[in-house]
Amino acid sequence: MTTTAPRLGHALTRLLLVVAALLGTLLATAGPASAHAALTGSDPQDGAVVATAPKDVNLTFSEQVAMGADSIRVLDPSGKRADTGEIRDMCSGSIVRYGVELLPGLPDGTYTVAWQTVSADSHPVSGAFTFSVGAPSTTSVALPEQTAGGGIVGALYGIARYLSYAGFVVLVGGGAFVLACWPRGAGVRPVQRLVVRGWLTLTGATLAMLLLRNPYTGSGKLADVFDLAGLQAVLATKTGAALSSRLLLLGAAALFVAVLFGAYARRTDEKELKDLTFGLALGGTVVAAGIAGTWALAEHASTGLQPGIAMPVDILHLLAVAGWLGGLTTLLVALYRAPSVGRAAVERYSKLAFGSVVVLVATGIYQSWRQVGTWSALTDTRYGQLLLVKIGLVAVLVGIAWVSRRWVRRLGEAAEASETPEATDVADEVDASGEVDASEGAEGTASEDADGGGDADDTDRVDAARAEQLARQRAAVATARRKRERDADPERAGLRRSVLTEAAVAVVLLAVTTVLTSTEPARTEEEAGRLKASSGSSAVPNRPIDVRLPFDTGGVDGKGTVQLTLSPGRTGANALHIFVLRPNGRPLDVPEVKVAFTLKEKQIGPLPVLPDRIQTGHWTASSVQLPMAGEWQMQVTVRTSEIDQTTIDKNVKIG
Repeated sequence: MTTTAPRLGHALTRLLLVVAALLGTLLATAGPASAHAALTGSDPQDGAVVATAPKDVNLTFSEQVAMGADSIRVLDPSGKRADTGEIRDMCSGSIVRYGVELLPGLPDGTYTVAWQTVSADSHPVSGAFTFSVGAPSTTSVALPEQTAGGGIVGALYGIARYLSYAGFVVLVGGGAFVLACWPRGAGVRPVQRLVVRGWLTLTGATLAMLLLRNPYTGSGKLADVFDLAGLQAVLATKTGAALSSRLLLLGAAALFVAVLFGAYARRTDEKELKDLTFGLALGGTVVAAGIAGTWALAEHASTGLQPGIAMPVDILHLLAVAGWLGGLTTLLVALYRAPSVGRAAVERYSKLAFGSVVVLVATGIYQSWRQVGTWSALTDTRYGQLLLVKIGLVAVLVGIAWVSRRWVRRLGEAAEASETPEATDVADEVDASGEVDASEGAEGTASEDADGGGDADDTDRVDAARAEQLARQRAAVATARRKRERDADPERAGLRRSVLTEAAVAVVLLAVTTVLTSTEPARTEEEAGRLKASSGSSAVPNRPIDVRLPFDTGGVDGKGTVQLTLSPGRTGANALHIFVLRPNGRPLDVPEVKVAFTLKEKQIGPLPVLPDRIQTGHWTASSVQLPMAGEWQMQVTVRTSEIDQTTIDKNVKIG
């Protein structure tokens, strides 16, 4: 049974471009990147009601962040700024904490804290919460619906990220395929166009990311792309330095491409060719590693666990991806646009791909351990789920590659014969141009007629039309001949189909990988969850603890809220203030309030506290002794009549 190859022609390129564009759009519109630096605590807490206005507002994050002048804003109920605008660095050791001082004499009411910053791995994060002084009130502040990194700017930035990875893969993988697998491919125009387009795509995407970076991490307004002051500020950041360095390295890459498809393609002396191959391989590797390093220096690998090891591993991982998928793309173009590519070149690529997969697996295992940490995170976090999808796609690609290798083994001696220099040169010339020299013949015929000089104008027009028709016929005949030659080799046709399938899966794999690089690592997500859980019941350690507890004793005037402030909120002596409030926020006079503290982990307590009544709704205890740090259970008993009382409790962390 004869096996025929799919007749795709230019439709192949259009199909891959459409699929890539659709995946890029889906990637960009799937939503902004997850917060890689999570807010794990605040003082005051979200929803807290404090008796008096605090002097400042502090925020604690799971990892280092970059703070700007307006990264933390506190707005009063009318929407006016209630802070001084001066960000204070309160970091200590592994604790990442920043604060802003509040204006003196703030009135009672509900205040809104809005924050926006950039995490250490270059992704913007933002959020907002409220707290109240005295009692909650209405506020005119409307929280923004769009989070940092969203909107049209976020969509464009996401597309640019996808295109930058695709351009890098094609540029580096295509160059590696020509040097290591098919040197004569340097003279094949479809291969030249593919690699040059990879360079253009990566350069254009990098420029777009550099211009979009300011609105992407700031206002989210597309018009800010033209803000030169914002661009200058971006260049001073780690990500801006990485993008500008990438542009400089792309200048060196342009020189590499020019030499590869210029002097290298024209060399015929074997010794000169060997020396030039070595120089290009060495220089190309250095430039490719440098470009890959611009990702490693600015994203996941540069922060978190073992960055000194993670960054070189990330560079190797990116180079392996480019060698495998970029070489695969170049092989696909060669198989469809230059049928003279022979068995030896395909076998050499097979070895290159195998080595790339080995490096990919080794570096991927390390990266997975570093970013995931636990087996449960593979299924419980979005990063882990995407990682499982990526692993599945890699497994599918390896399986298809095994099928392709079988087709390579079945290539006959005719395929090897087509690798002779004479046949290759002729075939490359025909296939690179995509058409025979019929047009040149037509031009020659027209010029000969013109040289006669004695023909009338109408005769010249008839001869020119006839020459054009003849050129089109010759081109059609040449195209049909190439298709017959292609379809006459069932082994090569089967190889083309399997490689095409690999390329389609590779496009999806690249999209998943791009999403993965802009998703919060599973280890970070779990750690942030633990920190939030441990701090969710109290304020920042060694800071006053404000707790608000609703109660209902079931009797007359039995509903209200107990607000407790424990200061300084640490081991040893603390002052306790208790405010009993009606549902409308007014003080409620009750006969008795009792408090007890229990540290269940150490089997300490309950330690009773009998506060003294200061005035209506206000009780205080001047010396509350908490002997050690830990998570204490605070039990509050409120009695509203002789028979109506209730006990409520809350866990608080004492640092």
